[in-house]
Amino acid sequence: MKSVIVVGAGIWGSSLALRLAETGWQVTLVEQHRPGHVRQSSAGETRLLRCSHGDDAWYAQLAWQARDGWRRLEERAGEELYHEAGMVWFARTPDGWEHKSAQALKNLDIPCEVLDPSDGGRFFPDLRADDLSFLLWEPYAGVLRARRATQVTAGLAVASGVRLVRARAVPVRGGTAGGTAGDAAPYQAAVEIDGEVRHADRVVWACGAWLPALFDDVPVTVTKQDTLHFAVPSAWSVPETPAWVDHGASAYGHGDVDGVGMKATSDAEGEPYDPEHGSREVDAAGVERARAYLRRRFPSLAQAPVLFSQVCQYALTPDAEWIVNEVSPGVWLFGGDSGHGFKHAPALAGYVAGVLDGHHAPEPRFGLHERIPSRGLRTSGNVL
Repeated sequence: MKSVIVVGAGIWGSSLALRLAETGWQVTLVEQHRPGHVRQSSAGETRLLRCSHGDDAWYAQLAWQARDGWRRLEERAGEELYHEAGMVWFARTPDGWEHKSAQALKNLDIPCEVLDPSDGGRFFPDLRADDLSFLLWEPYAGVLRARRATQVTAGLAVASGVRLVRARAVPVRGGTAGGTAGDAAPYQAAVEIDGEVRHADRVVWACGAWLPALFDDVPVTVTKQDTLHFAVPSAWSVPETPAWVDHGASAYGHGDVDGVGMKATSDAEGEPYDPEHGSREVDAAGVERARAYLRRRFPSLAQAPVLFSQVCQYALTPDAEWIVNEVSPGVWLFGGDSGHGFKHAPALAGYVAGVLDGHHAPEPRFGLHERIPSRGLRTSGNVL
């Protein structure tokens, strides 16, 4: 039986551990805190599931596959994890990112609809749309209960035979490539936990915002991202009110889920952040940005009080492409979700499991080559 150690029990690590266990691997999942702990990028109350990715068909198709994966996960867990309330994109120009997204979705036969801004009344009790060119409606998009989904996935992994170890793991440096003396490799297929070295056929480092501190030259920057939820009337709840994204304004949100308020927050890239020791308090400037957006887009909510706030983080690569890369024989880095990775997790786990099994190589885009900065994929970052 092939063995694997997965380090990090966020949604990516937990999903991969579950998939590998189901396909016959002996899996150890290592997490220094607990699955769904508040320091994880995966532990926000909610993330959005959407297929729009500009003209990139690969991510759009994977997100559509992930939707089915979330449905199957719900059935296994016996609880609702995905609110399929739909999503409205606020397009400010006729030929921008949303237009490219609509074309890509139609080519993939993923349902979407281009609407006039005046149709916004179908979705929101109050909407000021005088600056919009059109609305892009994704009827099968929606809102994931992110923190709960992470906990459920880790629980299903354990029930499937995964050994969950609560500890801090560090890489084991040095070794020989392919076991050949004199052929040096930078890392061993092993982890060190409390002074003990544990080996496996594969080691996957899926440790999110902690990845750049553990490995040299990983193109990941960690930023502080404040998320805000506002107290609103019941008409602004999911599913009556769908999710929404304003790409041009770096803003996104959704109706009230689970009584924590309507999410309305900024996707603007935050300041550098230490996920282990950084402040868990949101910044006053972030609150004002969100309020300014409410005043502009949903005027009746201009005075809505903040009901719930949370600090999350992005693990950003310069081009927002993920990292799926073998850095030594059997040692894989799996990270740089860049704010758009959560929703893909069930389908992405299958993809990466195929890589580890040797069924296919990872996409070249996921390597550790020089990355050219781009914001296109990361739009609506924390949504995912």
